[in-house]
Amino acid sequence: MPHEAISVFDIFKIGVGPSSSHTLGPWRAAQAFVEEIQAAQSLTEVESVTVLLYGSLAKTGKGHGTDIAILLGLSGDDPVTFDTSLINSKVKSIQQNQVLSLGGQVSIPFTQGVHLQFLMNESLPYHPNAVTFLVNFKNGENFASTYYSVGGGFIQKEGQLSTAHTQKIDLPFPIDHADDILHWCRKTGLSIHEVVMENELAWRDEKTTKEGLMNIYRVMKECILRGATTQGVLPGGLNVKRRAADLSKKLLAGKTYTDYDSWIAAIQEGGTNFKYILDWVSCFALAVNEENASFGRVVTAPTNGAAGVIPAVLHYFVVFCDGNREDKILQFMLTAAEVGSIFKKGATISAAMGGCQAEIGVSSAMAAAGLTEALGGSQRQALMAAEIAMEHHLGLTCDPIGGLVQVPCIERNTMGAIKAITASQLALQSTPDFAKVSLDTVVKTMWDTAVDMSFKYKETAEGGLAVHIPISLPEC
Repeated sequence: MPHEAISVFDIFKIGVGPSSSHTLGPWRAAQAFVEEIQAAQSLTEVESVTVLLYGSLAKTGKGHGTDIAILLGLSGDDPVTFDTSLINSKVKSIQQNQVLSLGGQVSIPFTQGVHLQFLMNESLPYHPNAVTFLVNFKNGENFASTYYSVGGGFIQKEGQLSTAHTQKIDLPFPIDHADDILHWCRKTGLSIHEVVMENELAWRDEKTTKEGLMNIYRVMKECILRGATTQGVLPGGLNVKRRAADLSKKLLAGKTYTDYDSWIAAIQEGGTNFKYILDWVSCFALAVNEENASFGRVVTAPTNGAAGVIPAVLHYFVVFCDGNREDKILQFMLTAAEVGSIFKKGATISAAMGGCQAEIGVSSAMAAAGLTEALGGSQRQALMAAEIAMEHHLGLTCDPIGGLVQVPCIERNTMGAIKAITASQLALQSTPDFAKVSLDTVVKTMWDTAVDMSFKYKETAEGGLAVHIPISLPEC
């Protein structure tokens, strides 16, 4: 059976919140469908396009901005480069004028509710996150394509065997399981991050990979600073107050700063008191996910709902562990990405398939492994840290109130980050004994748990907190 090759840039992707599966994935699917139309006929020959949302995309799509993402994707906008400050005005223009510029080139009629439908009581068998695009041409011809948003911004067209972002490529060190990592590390004498870098060379040269990862890190830094300096209420109707900025101001106790570097320097002046560090880790995570909930630019790591865990733990390492070195940051990110790919291959990173254990749990395991490797832990200790982090997220449900990635999602990122740090500390003080519990065993257990979990707890907003908190959201 061929090995699935997943790059570090498949796991870490720059995009727009609030959800990788419900926003970024549908956005990418809409872009892919526009390309399909262009391959079949000219965009000028299109009479109309209709979008049908199924399953979880329908049930929580409004809260996750699925409709917004679809409109932008069909309009030819890209989530990596689109100015997020223009999202509201562009979508409002499309909805008011009932006209969409397909691919940014051709105006077609587009009325929400007619040309974009939330089929709340319908689902497709392959995956809960399904969207079907229908196009009618002026000559009477038509065709349809169905895409599945399978988690972490990955999409898969119906009939294809692999995700659209997964490339078929021969790697020097094929890895499907944690045991494969140990095999190659023992055989070559390389660390985990070194094995991963060797695999990345199958896609591009080392300089390009390093530059790309440091750009990912730059976006994480910018996101944290924006989140830690922006006050207000999150959009969507829950009236959730942003807390990161107030927390940052309180912790700085009057210290001033002008940019990211001076902000970090001010933080470091506060010392290394345990409670102080713990509060800052929470602040970092809150900052990212408040940005995510506000349709801000974030790094999918490995999902948007869990986007705050890895930046928070990485900043813990950089700020409080003398980790502000490019080589150490790269070690962290390469190791973390490989652990994420193992979970994607052996289980899922989609909350609609596995509950929140597939998002916060996976991101916590990734961060724990990355932190352990960067702190000088052995390969076995790094994998042990990942195992510990996931073991204590097993069964975590996804029950977003109002279908919004706010409650309990934002706070869960703080908990995932703290658990990752604790898991790393435990692993670094332990002699790993995989006769007890291995990372591969936990991956399989996570998938078995996902299969057993009720659909109510898989991003449908039909169970848990979502049905016990009385709310009345405005119509989108």
